[in-house]
Amino acid sequence: MSSWLLRGVVMSIVHIAARIVLGVVVINAPLSSPVGRWLSIIAVVLVAVIWGGLDGIRDARAHPDPDDYEDLTIRWLKVGVFAGVVSCLVCWILGTFWLNGLGQAAFWIEMTAGVSFITLIVYLPAFFGVSLGRMFVRRDQRKAERAADEAAEAQTQQLATA
Repeated sequence: MSSWLLRGVVMSIVHIAARIVLGVVVINAPLSSPVGRWLSIIAVVLVAVIWGGLDGIRDARAHPDPDDYEDLTIRWLKVGVFAGVVSCLVCWILGTFWLNGLGQAAFWIEMTAGVSFITLIVYLPAFFGVSLGRMFVRRDQRKAERAADEAAEAQTQQLATA
């Protein structure tokens, strides 16, 4: 299974689980539904940021030169689109036939607006995480380069005075 497909499946599962939990909250505690909505969005965003960050760290460590970085933009865009299509389709089926509270949007509304929203809510945070991960690794690499330069300079000074 390719790496973007695995990520897409997991992000779909995360989003479906968040919508099911949100549906239960909306049915059982309707006054708490705004809090439930925010928490479900935060959960999906947090998973995307963390996983994107790990991808960014892994990529920056594998390619010390930023010009050699992998194209994680397209990978996470594919993940977002896949997660959007799969999770919206599954949630529409669940909401229409089995579970109350998942929303009763028309199929085409769910498959256009819903997919677009989920694509963005996965892609943008994930790519923010990728950027952060790469930034942290590059910062550590620059620190190590400076330390190596200072050690070489100190050794040169010692040889010059000896």
